[in-house]
Amino acid sequence: MPPPLGPGRPRSQRPSGPSPEEACPKRALCTLTPAAALRAGPGPPACTERPVASTPMCVVCFVKALVHVFKIYLTANYTYNFRSWPVDFRWDDVRAAAVGGSGHRALTCAAAAAGVWLLRGAALGGDAPGRPPRGARSQAQCLLQQIRELPGQLASYALAHSLGRWLLYPGSMFLMTRALLPLLQQGQERLVERYRGRRAKLVACDGNEIDTMFMDRRQHPGSHGHGLRLVICCEGNAGFYEMGCLSAPLEAGYSVLGWNHPGFGGSTGAPFPQHDANAMDVVIKYALHRLRFSPAHVVVYGWSIGGFTATWATMTYPELGALVLDATFDDLVPLALKVMPHSWKGLVVRTVREHFNLNVAEQLCRYPGPVLLLRRTQDDVVSTSGHLRPLPSGDVEGNRGNELLLRLLQHRYPSVMVREGLAVVTRWLRVGSLAQEAAFYARYRVDDEWCLALLRSYRARCEDEQEDEEAWGPHGLPFPWLAGQGLSPRRRRQLALFLARKHLKNVEATHCSPLEPEDFQLPWRL
Repeated sequence: MPPPLGPGRPRSQRPSGPSPEEACPKRALCTLTPAAALRAGPGPPACTERPVASTPMCVVCFVKALVHVFKIYLTANYTYNFRSWPVDFRWDDVRAAAVGGSGHRALTCAAAAAGVWLLRGAALGGDAPGRPPRGARSQAQCLLQQIRELPGQLASYALAHSLGRWLLYPGSMFLMTRALLPLLQQGQERLVERYRGRRAKLVACDGNEIDTMFMDRRQHPGSHGHGLRLVICCEGNAGFYEMGCLSAPLEAGYSVLGWNHPGFGGSTGAPFPQHDANAMDVVIKYALHRLRFSPAHVVVYGWSIGGFTATWATMTYPELGALVLDATFDDLVPLALKVMPHSWKGLVVRTVREHFNLNVAEQLCRYPGPVLLLRRTQDDVVSTSGHLRPLPSGDVEGNRGNELLLRLLQHRYPSVMVREGLAVVTRWLRVGSLAQEAAFYARYRVDDEWCLALLRSYRARCEDEQEDEEAWGPHGLPFPWLAGQGLSPRRRRQLALFLARKHLKNVEATHCSPLEPEDFQLPWRL
């Protein structure tokens, strides 16, 4: 049992709640008020002196006082003593779970102590454009180049570990956490009391402790069976599971697993991409091995900067069921250049590439499963339009979610996203309202049934020709698909618009507005 809340805990740290003293009809006869019981701390209650000293505390008031004090003890220990909690799951517990009969193929890879695997492009230590290949340079040239780059590397490191991290992950700042503590506490109480949430401490491969909360709906899945699916929520740069994006799938009836970035809430460490990926790795393993969800029933939901860990998870565990990205971006560099001085461009690009390479689009293209992008039409956070001024209503042309969709469709359907197809989807992405979107779609007279029939016939033909079923991915025929070859320009436009509308949904909201439960939907499946 956790130690009870001692009498020395500051009043500001005690969870607030309605006092049962006011509800007692016999409080004039009570010799011990709930407030006095709380001040007395643990142990048997002591009576206070009153004129009616011989009258005992009434039964109703005693029961309410007991419940009130017990609730305060439980909540305070729950909130403030998480560091002393025992570990519920470790990243290397997978081996023990695998012995028990788990057959999840992607979970058998060993994680190194340095961290899990990340995609690293040429900008992260490779051969930059215009630079001679490493093999063509002498040792003296390499040494001289390293000496020349040393001041820039030091400046980049200093920026990343100070101002850069605070700007990119403000939720990891101690002052913000302290300021939000009452709201976080209320959020925890709500998840535990209303949804029977279970808090757990996970340990990632880098030793960071990850704070998680799980709401299980499998016993009451609802008429649509939503509770049988688990939605793993990846929060934004100032989001916590206590008050973050998990409210939409939770209110929609899904089972939900929320977790805090390293350095956020009860999680330890610092929110760098490698640490975030390490945390996401142990969260996925916990969901599959300890919570016993089938990979096909796991949906990863990433909001804002949480799109990085969401796409990393689905790239690394491609058998996961689906991916939903809400108000996220394709790459961090354009957004960083938007808010930093132009004279800092070289330093900003280097800092992002070396320390915060959130290459969401690149990771997204490596996931073969169903994907849905939610683009918020009043989002000025992930937009490069308007610089620091508020965006006009409906201005979505600079939203980085547009580039994310184009990259995804160009990877999956290269024969469709050429010339006419690419041009018509680019024009469709400039439409900023739902009514205009529907009118644009209708103008091209897109035949949904014809598009579906074309894609299904292509998939069936390829599956018949490909006899080796082991070459198929966890979601069937792997991408890219060459469907659409030989189509007329009009048909190519129609098919491109059909695919764009199936993969992206507009939501009339700002970046930080809570997503409505009806707006949280599972991706389209062919």
